[in-house]
Amino acid sequence: MYGVSEYQRPFRLQRSELAVPATSERFFAKAAQGPADSIFLDLEDAVAPSRRIEARANAVRALEEVNWGSKAVSVRVNGLGTPWALSDILAVARCQRLDMILLPKVESSEDVVFLDRLLSCIESEHSRERRLGIEVLIETTKGLANVESIAAASRRLEGMIFGVGDYSIELENFDTEFGASSPDYAVLARERGVTPALHWNDQWHFALARIANACRAHGLRPIDGPFANYSDSEGYIASCRRARALGFEGKWAIHPSQVEPANREFSPREAQIAWARDISSKMEAAAHKGVGAIGLEGVLIDRAHVTLAQKILRRAERITQGRQP
Repeated sequence: MYGVSEYQRPFRLQRSELAVPATSERFFAKAAQGPADSIFLDLEDAVAPSRRIEARANAVRALEEVNWGSKAVSVRVNGLGTPWALSDILAVARCQRLDMILLPKVESSEDVVFLDRLLSCIESEHSRERRLGIEVLIETTKGLANVESIAAASRRLEGMIFGVGDYSIELENFDTEFGASSPDYAVLARERGVTPALHWNDQWHFALARIANACRAHGLRPIDGPFANYSDSEGYIASCRRARALGFEGKWAIHPSQVEPANREFSPREAQIAWARDISSKMEAAAHKGVGAIGLEGVLIDRAHVTLAQKILRRAERITQGRQP
């Protein structure tokens, strides 16, 4: 067994996290063989209440029988306080192939602590080669208000996902296309003698930035949630880029067509990799001369850029190798 103090969070590639309803058994093998970095079998919102017990049994069978290869596999159980939550957790956590429990509608650190302790009990009864991880969905106003304490709640916690759908419902902004921008969130810029211009803004910036900061402060993976209009490929790509610019390292794919764009957008670009290699080489040469900073095309380059270059190259290497725990 492993103690909490000696446990290190595993590296998992999660540029794309594909949602698969656990009632859609015909999609299991196809998802397992597809290009998604990670998959979650859904027992919650994508499943009618009358079929949630059936979905649980399907998920257990899929975890035991489907060859998921090196993909990270999670199950989104029903939220704590529902009549299905405890049985969901007990059933899927005993499956050796499961990597993480995805807990929805997390509102406080106590939710994560409860799940952590329950998983410890299960692991003491059913030994596992690998410790189970936890992902959480931040999709309520209370959850976002407590996001920092939630991020610090458990060493099992590996990632946070922004659940824009339920969050926007709680805000009562009446958006009907979850994840998309809103033309109403704009300001009219007026200047004398100039035609007024409407400047769009991003109504999800606050939530996304707060989640990303909490994750990075505590060593977690920030993952952006769903973009509901899967026919809008340009909108999805723009959403990926916005999240990446804020520090996210992956995004949900609610349709297989969204997987490849997510994998591409959350990978270092060729220009970034070339820059990182160039900076590493030039700064290494400068260090041999006792120089700690150089000028490059009018830009000051110092040790901070070396750290950035190393991160870019490390991520590119892990993606190339396709390493998974």
